[in-house]
Parts: sequence; C-alpha cells; structure tokens
Amino acid sequence: MAELAGKVALVTGAGVGIGRAIACAMGREGARVLVVDFNADTAAETAAAICAAGGEAQAHVADVSDESSVQAMVQAAVANFGGLDVACNSAAVSRGSGPIHGFSREVFDQTLEMCLTNTFLCMKHEIEHMLANDGGSIVNISSNASLRGQPYNTAYAAAKSGVNLLTKSSASEYGHKGIRINAVSPGVIRTPGVERYFEEQPKIAEGLRQAAAMRRLGEPEEIAEVVCFLASDRASYVTGQLLSVDGGAAVK
Repeated sequence: MAELAGKVALVTGAGVGIGRAIACAMGREGARVLVVDFNADTAAETAAAICAAGGEAQAHVADVSDESSVQAMVQAAVANFGGLDVACNSAAVSRGSGPIHGFSREVFDQTLEMCLTNTFLCMKHEIEHMLANDGGSIVNISSNASLRGQPYNTAYAAAKSGVNLLTKSSASEYGHKGIRINAVSPGVIRTPGVERYFEEQPKIAEGLRQAAAMRRLGEPEEIAEVVCFLASDRASYVTGQLLSVDGGAAVK
C-alpha cells in the first residue's frame, strides 16, 4: 500500500530540484499534493508530472516569506483537497555569500527571511490547521551547511541552523498534540542549480564529490524518499529529529 494514501500534502519550493522530487514522490505514494512555488510555470510543470504519473495535484503560487500568502496557501490545500495532513517546507533562497564583514544588513536580513522566517510562517499556519484536525506531520528541509562552520556562507548556515532548532523546539511543543515535526539535512545534491555551479567550477565539483564518504553526489529523489518516510505513519514515533542525507559527508 502507498505510504501516504489518503493524505493531503503541501510542498513548498516544489517547482524545481529537491522540492519537485519531494512533491512527485508524495504523489507516487498516494498523497493529493498542493504544489507550491513562487514560479507559476514550474509549479504547473510539477503538478502536471504528478498527474501524468497517475497522481492528483494542484499548482499554487505563493511567496512564503509573506504571511498572508502563506495563510492563503494552507487555505488552498483545504479548499482543493479537504484538509492538510502532511507539509514539507522546502523553499529557500540564499541571497549572498562572502566574508561576513562584507555582508550588508539588507542581504543578511533577506537570507534569514527566505531561509528561516519563511519556514516559521509556514509552520505557524500548517500547525494551526493540524491542531484543529487530528494532527499531522511536518518535514522541514535544512542543510548540511547548518552543521558546522562554513566560510563565506555564514548567513545561509545561520538561517538553516535556526531551522534545526525551530524544528526541535516546535516538536517538543506539539508532540503530545499529534503533530510530528522533523527535518532533513541534505548534503550536496545534483539539482539544476548545483549542476550549473559545477560547470563553472569543475575543481570544486570534484572536491565536493570526494567530501562524501560514498564519494558521489546525492540525487533529489534520495532526499524525497527520506522525506516521505518521515511524513508517513511508518515514522509514527519519530519527532524532533534532524536526519542528514549526505552520503556520509557529516561524519568525515
């Protein structure tokens, strides 16, 4: 039986890359999926792919850094599918990199807004609905950048570290109310953005491959499989956890 059969799922950042893979995997596992992205075209492409594979999905455009847009997003899941059982908060945009003394306050604040505050806003309104409707499961997408110092990527690393503690603290608040909240920390994953970066920086690409104990990059689908497990009833006694899916990079 499909792991998410009968569930209503919402995935942010689902237009491309990891988010798209998660949405498609949830559709394959039987969930009815609200595919959320700020890009209408890519959201529609993901929803069409789910439907073409025999699933059920609707595309929805939202800016998850805007609270009214987030609230409308949750309402759309309820209106289209009758509820919300599962949410994966994947959307994130890093606004810059470089030495911290060279960061402008504006760029630092934007990175926090697009990588941490947006996750808080999504959780706020997802949890509000789940509390009134017999609980649910939330999976946040963090990053291995959050696990140790990462030179020249400080704002993003700090934001994702915040996602980790947001996940753990909220899990302790809502575990006894039927809501499980976990996070997945991807290593270097072969997304379109990463592939473009590697074309520009081939020497860095090889170094990152060697950084993983498994000596390869991850695939978006490998993140999606773990997210589906955590979202499903098979993980019914798992909450407040941060699971690295990184080919062993965090242990080297």
